[in-house]
Amino acid sequence: MDDASQLMNASSLGYVEDLYLEYLRDPSALDDSWRSLFERMGPEGAAAAGLAGRSSTGPRFRRGTLFAPSAAAAAAPGSGTTDAELHQRLDRLVRNFRVRGHRVADLNPLGGDQIGVPELELRYYRITDADLGRPVLDTTFPDAKTVGDVYDALRATYTRSIGAQFMHIDNLEVRRWLQARMERTRNRLELSRATQLRILTKLTDAVIFEEFIQKKFVGAKSFSLEGSESLIPLLDLALEKAGAQGVHEVVLGMAHRGRLNVLANIMGKHPRTIFREFEDKDPEMNRGRGDVKYHLGYSNDWTTQAGQELHLSLAFNPSHLEFVNAVAMGRVRGKQDRVGDDERSQALCVLIHGDAAFIGEGIVQETLNMSELAGYRIGGTLHVIVNNQVGFTTGPDQGRSTTYASDVAKMLQIPIFHVNGEDPEAVAQVIEVAMDFRRTFQRDVVIDMYAYRRFGHNEGDEPSFTQPRMYADIRRRPNVREGYLERLLTLGGVTREEADAIAEARREHLEAELSVARGDDFKPTYSAFEGLWKPYRGGSDADAPDAATAIERGEAERLLRALATVPTGFEPNPKLVRFLKGREEMASGDRALDWSAGEALAFGSLVADGVRVRLSGQDSERGTFSHRHSVLHDAATGERYPSFDAVAQGDGVFDVHNSPLSENGVLGFEYGYSLDWPDGLVIWEAQFGDFVNTAQVIIDQFIASGEDKWRRLSGLVLLLPHGFEGAGPEHSSARLERFLQMSAEDNLQVVVPSTPAQMFHMLRRQVKRPWRKPLVVMTPKSLLRHPRALSSLEDIVEGTFETVLTDATVPADGVRRILMCSGKVYYDLLAAREEQERDDVALVRLEQLYPLRQGDVDAALERYPEGVGVTWVQEEPENMGAWRYLRVRWGDSVSGRAFAGVTRPASASPATGSASAHKLEQAELLRAALGERVPDEVVA
Repeated sequence: MDDASQLMNASSLGYVEDLYLEYLRDPSALDDSWRSLFERMGPEGAAAAGLAGRSSTGPRFRRGTLFAPSAAAAAAPGSGTTDAELHQRLDRLVRNFRVRGHRVADLNPLGGDQIGVPELELRYYRITDADLGRPVLDTTFPDAKTVGDVYDALRATYTRSIGAQFMHIDNLEVRRWLQARMERTRNRLELSRATQLRILTKLTDAVIFEEFIQKKFVGAKSFSLEGSESLIPLLDLALEKAGAQGVHEVVLGMAHRGRLNVLANIMGKHPRTIFREFEDKDPEMNRGRGDVKYHLGYSNDWTTQAGQELHLSLAFNPSHLEFVNAVAMGRVRGKQDRVGDDERSQALCVLIHGDAAFIGEGIVQETLNMSELAGYRIGGTLHVIVNNQVGFTTGPDQGRSTTYASDVAKMLQIPIFHVNGEDPEAVAQVIEVAMDFRRTFQRDVVIDMYAYRRFGHNEGDEPSFTQPRMYADIRRRPNVREGYLERLLTLGGVTREEADAIAEARREHLEAELSVARGDDFKPTYSAFEGLWKPYRGGSDADAPDAATAIERGEAERLLRALATVPTGFEPNPKLVRFLKGREEMASGDRALDWSAGEALAFGSLVADGVRVRLSGQDSERGTFSHRHSVLHDAATGERYPSFDAVAQGDGVFDVHNSPLSENGVLGFEYGYSLDWPDGLVIWEAQFGDFVNTAQVIIDQFIASGEDKWRRLSGLVLLLPHGFEGAGPEHSSARLERFLQMSAEDNLQVVVPSTPAQMFHMLRRQVKRPWRKPLVVMTPKSLLRHPRALSSLEDIVEGTFETVLTDATVPADGVRRILMCSGKVYYDLLAAREEQERDDVALVRLEQLYPLRQGDVDAALERYPEGVGVTWVQEEPENMGAWRYLRVRWGDSVSGRAFAGVTRPASASPATGSASAHKLEQAELLRAALGERVPDEVVA
């Protein structure tokens, strides 16, 4: 029979025509047998067979399950199904195993009800026992020669201890890559004896450590890893793979469960230090500071078996689950940027999640969304969900509306590997494929490791109150090491004597470490200011040196002109031509500096000095209020022009990014970035300061308390637009009072600059002096274009940042009322004073509210006559703003003068929603502040 006639059977023609059409589009997409057949036929042979010109009606070709074309129309003995018909059914079966095989995979070490999926059963496709022996062509399954072989291979690949979700990925190349990696090996690694022994050793380390803690520190909270010990060999294998892939830095983020085990057996923290923390014998060392042992971070070096060096950093973490994700990602990006790793290949982020937290905490979605954005990409994160199948006492039926805890990750084009944590070799296969996927496609990858929690939420908790059946099963189970050891003993890969020797050596080591920990002469040491952080310091503001922040006049002029110049042929938006011309006039001294120019001079002078400036936030390229325009867009082509590139020198970079609509995720990312860039200026900008409370966890648990809890410094800057201008309760207040309330031990800087020059010097001071503290800035809105909120070039060339601005515009000896304020209200008071022609009122601006430098306050007030009191004026309600903070600080007097306040009445909401009401309130506030002229004799 010739090539054409064997294709003429009507029942198979539609199917074969689909193959032919696929051949015409891409010959390489077909298996060799079909490709060679069509090549031999040529166009004339295809036409003779009825292929040319027909419309496609059959199912699309899917490589890997083809039947021999020489028997396309034949039916097997005892079966009325032709090969073409059977192929179509088998093709559907293969696809459904790839799509839904995970639903019947053996994932749960505790067992559970089996789920029936009819689409994975042969009878659903009317494939009979008689069909199982029928031959198929080469497939992605090696040695699969028959229908039965393919079916067995599908079950082995997709329904044993690994369940893979990847068919939601749109990219065909990515799906085929994953199919090939899993199907060629039946999703199983052939491990050498050395690797099996390494896995056993790591399991032993994990199990013995937990048993030792339970015996030696009875009743103490440790948030044990018991039931999930396979995490340790998983991380071990991941680090070995990372080293082989050229990774040099690894940042890990995880919650408290299993953290001590990871610290001891992965991070290399000495058990003696951990045991001393259990003993808690050094109360004076931690009076009023420090954190619990299962929140602490650590860094160390790791040498792989092949000799590659990795630096590991486990991020410090509060009890607020998942928020460390963004911090760890930011640290990785910072490390990559420091070495110019634009390919995002030299640093790896590993995030270890709990099942309830991964699906429950919204910051997970925020950080997943950031993973593919240009400003936040890190080349893919390895996510490991330690799936205990319970969150505290809440089961999956109460904790999620999804099938899996990992389902939120399906928002990305990435695979999710579910794996039975009691099958360490399946875990090894998953980590191998996951790490290769991340390296190849530079995307996140998720491993959902099913395990259990042997105890309750903590060791003192009784889990059987709420999960009696589950914990009855758990109490009967041996640990995962015993199960794996039995497998190796059966295979002959290891002897009982070898395994016992490994365990005994671990116990002896821990006993020796405990003996040292309990010694009176042992004092734990913790490193803080090493490496990049050696030149920097925290501590008291009183001991912090100031730094020169002014720049030469010629440099300021050069920067302004450069920032006002666009490339030849570039057509800026017509409305920005005036903006750029204004910069030219400022450079010539013909126009005062506005807020935009002051900020631009700070950024430009820093990048010209070789400093990296990173700024991200919603609309930060242009600025919420259209004042910055750091990236210009050609009005005709849309081409981008980052204007600060024209002034950057050396290592200087102005790295600005519009962020997604996220506060927690982005602020956490920038905080993490700042931890690896003490020599840079790292800024997060809120769209409106009111929205900063969405990121309150990052502020409270990391930014404000990181130095006190973990001895970790950060120079992160928060720009928070703030000011009462009639825009309503959600567009007026950055909640200044909250930052002041959490200010203590000089942990923060809280600043309200009122001039462009103050903004300039403040930003440069943050980099130029070695004191590293987070800087919280109440930035202006209307002042960005206020005709009085201006500075001169001389203020840039000669000045410095002033924590208090005194009032030299009125004769000091004639002052009968001192009004102290911060921010925009100063200009309102100034206008009202001029309107009333009052020269007896001094307006003193408190620019830095914390740390509050009393000496600067005293110096600013001493020029005024004795007996003149000070009145604090703020736009915020009495229970907000700085009033109560200052009242607690100063009481009834400041610098020997009576102290009082003028505010809006206390309110549950920051501001009125009525613009008219705002104007009414503001007028009343100004009248109350200025009051009546005070006769001289009253002061005397």
